[in-house]
Amino acid sequence: MLCTCSREQYRFEEALATPPDGLATKDVSQVSGLSSKIIEGEARLDEGYIEEAETSLREALELNKEEARAVHGRLEYQRGNFEAALLFFEGLDIAVLVPRFRYFASDKARHRRFRARSETALTACLHTANLLFEAIYLKAKCLQKLGRFEEAAQECKSVMEVLESSLPQGLPSSWLADSKILETVGKSAELLPKTLIEAGQVQEAISAYRRVLLGNFNLESQNSGRIHKDFAMLLLYGGVEASAPWLGSQNEGAFVPKNNIEESILLFLLLLRQCTLRMIPWDPTIIEHLSFALSVCGQSEFLAQQYEMLLPGTQSRPDRWYNLALCYSGASQNDVALNLLRKSLNPVEKPDDVASLLLAAKLCARQVKLSSEGVGYAERAVENAKGEYEHMKGTALHVLGVVLGLKVKASLSDSERTKLQAQALSALQEAASIEKEDPKVIFDLGLECAEQRNLSSALDCAKKFIDLSSGASVQGWKLLALILSAQQRFVDAEAALDAALENTGKWEQGELLRLKAKIQMAQGQSMRAVETYRLLLALVQAQRKSFEAGSWRHKVGESVEQVDVWQGLAVVYTSLEQWRDAEICLEKAQGLKASSAVTWHAAGALHEARNNVQDALAAYNNALAVDPDHVPSKVSTGSLLRQRGGNSLPVARSFLTDALRSEPTNHLAWYNLGMLHKVEGRAREAADCFQAAFLLEQSAPVEKFSSIPPALFWRQSHRETLFQFIRRKRDEKKRGPRGWRLPTIT
Repeated sequence: MLCTCSREQYRFEEALATPPDGLATKDVSQVSGLSSKIIEGEARLDEGYIEEAETSLREALELNKEEARAVHGRLEYQRGNFEAALLFFEGLDIAVLVPRFRYFASDKARHRRFRARSETALTACLHTANLLFEAIYLKAKCLQKLGRFEEAAQECKSVMEVLESSLPQGLPSSWLADSKILETVGKSAELLPKTLIEAGQVQEAISAYRRVLLGNFNLESQNSGRIHKDFAMLLLYGGVEASAPWLGSQNEGAFVPKNNIEESILLFLLLLRQCTLRMIPWDPTIIEHLSFALSVCGQSEFLAQQYEMLLPGTQSRPDRWYNLALCYSGASQNDVALNLLRKSLNPVEKPDDVASLLLAAKLCARQVKLSSEGVGYAERAVENAKGEYEHMKGTALHVLGVVLGLKVKASLSDSERTKLQAQALSALQEAASIEKEDPKVIFDLGLECAEQRNLSSALDCAKKFIDLSSGASVQGWKLLALILSAQQRFVDAEAALDAALENTGKWEQGELLRLKAKIQMAQGQSMRAVETYRLLLALVQAQRKSFEAGSWRHKVGESVEQVDVWQGLAVVYTSLEQWRDAEICLEKAQGLKASSAVTWHAAGALHEARNNVQDALAAYNNALAVDPDHVPSKVSTGSLLRQRGGNSLPVARSFLTDALRSEPTNHLAWYNLGMLHKVEGRAREAADCFQAAFLLEQSAPVEKFSSIPPALFWRQSHRETLFQFIRRKRDEKKRGPRGWRLPTIT
């Protein structure tokens, strides 16, 4: 009885162990016949004996048309006969592999009684599968070469579908040793999204990338790395907003990217991690693309951390220091960045690297005390801008001109100041002659001319800059309005600002509205200025409601703060002698920013207008306690002390001369110094001061030219650049090449 049961059990297990479609019997019997012919043909083909390979394949056709046609198709593909190759590939069906794969991946095929037979059958099955997978891949390549991209994508999908349906957990590890299936699957996975992109189906390509990366296809690390990189570059530069990833494929608590840039950053970080772990070869373009993506998001400090974690040897020390300096300067940590550049420019490293010299000079140009060091870096950059760096000479001269203009503020003598101004102007003019179409060079040249009160040349530069930038820059319109106000052409200045308000976005109008209010004040139109300030206040409050706390200023850029509006309104109400309204505005400003030299100065002006001299002096003193270099408070203090007379005159002279040392073009300081000389009986000195005050007042703008930052320091995201380009093309389509409208200004 036991023997009978054992015999029946053996028959049952043998039935289970038999592959579908009689695969074991068929494949084992043909391994010595069919496969030998095909293998012989493959070997001849790999060795380059094409005619002998073709003969072997023709003989194999008599045994098994499917496998032989696959190899024969590869032969035609290698010859470049894509149409002929397709004729052999047509009709091949890899769906027949699904039941075979399922069987060999099951526990039945690994039963110890039938292991030998199963291994023999598995070898034949994998050989057949490899030929068919390769045939389908080559068929897709042929279709791609012939421009039939959708059909090529469909063939690649069929490979993915067979593996997903038959082996959802991926290829068993025992199959990977001697099989070329893995290589063919990897090539098909790479080709699928590429053909979809070529077919114009970008969204489908994005879905295909996610399908390949999330599926269990046993991709090799290098193959997977290439797919990761291609997908990340498509997300970053493709210009198509990808649909959100399927949340069902995410683990609980996993990070889900919100947009293209976040997803591309995540992919590049994964690639960088794989490079660090030596899973894939080092690819310098990965950190370059990641740098761009993180810079767009304003994550410069996080980018610096990625550079610091790079393995030694991936970059030279000067290159790493330079890249880190770029990151830290983007994160506003200029001192850290400058120290890194000083190490990079050490005589034993790369002392003549033009890019490092320019960045160091640019960082020095942000602080007056570092202007001399910055001039040294810029001059060295100009000297080394030759040969392969000749194209950087214009930029080097641009930086030199800006740094020399800053050094003027640190000079103590008139002769040195005049010399530095001439050198700065000469450097910027030479830079403009080299970079004729660079709007930033033109802008900084115009700004330097305006600072030196060469208003006609400054006006030409401002108009040229607006022309080159298509009226898209707020700073360009602001410079134009200030130059016109310095020429006492207030009506034209207001017209320019009105044109600017029409050509700029809503969130960019803050500075323009504030300047418009000051120009209205200069014309004696105080009530109109009040209305303009009210519009500005509504705009600033709307900005704060529209953006999240802490991030709104980053999105708006260098915008007007609410405290600036209350300070301006306080000045207007003081001129209207509406004391209570002025006090309310100052209280609002004080509540928003307790320590503000501008607010204390406005309070002092209010007390002075009400003849409260002691309170005015106390307010001016508080302003100087907050900011010892606040020139308006020095001038106002010197003026009040001059009016007191007596022992206060020497102190008044000290305040006024100190103010002129910081701001030589302040006409109020010259006027009060002239009055002081007159009181002390020095008529000649008084006349010289009055003449200087008169000339400077005739060319004084409503706001200092130094309130505009040089274009060298502007930060413009790729989104803003793209927006300006799109707007320019749109306006050209609607209204011709000049989409913006510049008022008639002569």
